[in-house]
Amino acid sequence: MPETDDYFLISCIRQFAFCRRQWALGYVEMQWADNAYTISGQLFHARAHNQFLTEKRGGLIIVRDMPVFSRTMLINGKCDVVEFRRDVGGVPLFGRKGLWLPCPVEYKRGKPKKNDADRLQLCAQAMCLEEMLLCLPIQTAFLYYGETKRREEVQLDDSLREKVRDMFAEMRNYFERRYTPRAKPTKHCTSCSLKDICLPKMPMEGRVAAYIQNALLDDGPPCANC
Repeated sequence: MPETDDYFLISCIRQFAFCRRQWALGYVEMQWADNAYTISGQLFHARAHNQFLTEKRGGLIIVRDMPVFSRTMLINGKCDVVEFRRDVGGVPLFGRKGLWLPCPVEYKRGKPKKNDADRLQLCAQAMCLEEMLLCLPIQTAFLYYGETKRREEVQLDDSLREKVRDMFAEMRNYFERRYTPRAKPTKHCTSCSLKDICLPKMPMEGRVAAYIQNALLDDGPPCANC
């Protein structure tokens, strides 16, 4: 997998879709902080990320922690799980007989969301697999959520794919300009690990005008020579 500063991590599209300012604080300004949500998410993912474990169950091969990349979009990362199913429309795999169709499965700690953040990350993984393996377009992939303990099927249509390309292009534009979007507080800010960096709490007591007035009236400590 290419390792270069020109490549963005696939996973950052989820953060970018959730909050562009949060992404910019982390990737443009290099500021980061963990909280209970980020730590529990890392622990949840650790269960799926074992690159030394490959399972074969009849016509199914399960590969974990699989590195993927796209040279056209300049992105790389790892899939939690890629399932290869035996199919005449698939691709050959080294050391395996027959042809196999890839299908990425992304693990998430929480539950399904109303926005497309998780689906965009999954779609980007599928697009990388298609480019690497020279396979036919992957039509469907899956998100597994820890709270519901169920899979959600995701249709990887043209609209979602175009959104992936547009977001990475926008991301690259921000990064090259060293641009951090302004804060737009929402209810989701309370659970963000960067809330104290993004929106530092200001003291509520007193007003700016009163502070300036007090500072002007303050003559400072007595002079030692007086």
